Amino acid sequence: MQALWMVVGAFLFASMGVCIKYAAVHFNTAEIVFYRGLIGMLALWLLSSSQGVSLKTRHPWMHAWRSLVGVTAMGCWFYAITQMPLASAMTLNYMSSIWIAVFLLAAALWSLRPQSTAPKQPLNFPLLMTILLGFFGVVLMLQPSFAQAQSTAALIGLASGLLSAFAYLQVVALSRIGEPESRTVFFFGLGCTVVGGIAALVTGFSDWPGWGPALWLLPIGLLAAGGQLCMTRAYANAKTARGTLVVANLQYSGIVFAGGYSLFWFKDALGWESWLGMLLIIVSGIAATIFRTRGVTRAPSPR
Repeated sequence: MQALWMVVGAFLFASMGVCIKYAAVHFNTAEIVFYRGLIGMLALWLLSSSQGVSLKTRHPWMHAWRSLVGVTAMGCWFYAITQMPLASAMTLNYMSSIWIAVFLLAAALWSLRPQSTAPKQPLNFPLLMTILLGFFGVVLMLQPSFAQAQSTAALIGLASGLLSAFAYLQVVALSRIGEPESRTVFFFGLGCTVVGGIAALVTGFSDWPGWGPALWLLPIGLLAAGGQLCMTRAYANAKTARGTLVVANLQYSGIVFAGGYSLFWFKDALGWESWLGMLLIIVSGIAATIFRTRGVTRAPSPR
């Protein structure tokens, strides 16, 4: 059942990307983040109330840090979605697994310093090759973007994956101290509302386009909240290492869904370099997850 939860969550996030593209015609990125947070927060408040889960927390600063990093990552991702093909933006955001592998490799290198007093960690050469493969995929995938003057959006999309890795590590920390999934998602929605609202005050709110175009904002908030809950539940139901591995790798189905939307819905002209780059990133992300789950290195699975 946990595998189905992950696939559903990945589909919801890819579908959210479709709605963002339509909403971006009338609203800027800061506004979309604000409305996504407001709608998601209200949905989680209703869900928590129905489940009898209190939203009061003893760890406000942990939630604040998770929200700050997570909202920044999401803002970068949303901007990339509005400027790039959906499949490309989705792939860059799903690089969090590869970035976590980079963190692990950096920690191992740091422990090998002569003056280090920490236990020495052996270099994981298979993981290093996985990282290099992933970034080679990035180079392939972003070639068309740089050629089409989308370099800024591409770099911002790449940053979204890096920041998502930091946000995910904080989510893991919150789950380990017993914070319910609905509470964590609620506070993230609150963070989106606050940070997005402040950013929108700086960038300016767009003229209200009418309720027809504005209705695209509703599914963005609902799909985002639903996707987060599905993925969190998938990991919660994965009771074994094998189950966790399956769930972690199925997250990449989101790239497949986004690729389908790009190809058949938006008619994006993606060359063979882009598709090959996406494939290499998926393969390297799966490989990095397998290495960690098997105990070659110790780290949580992404998302």
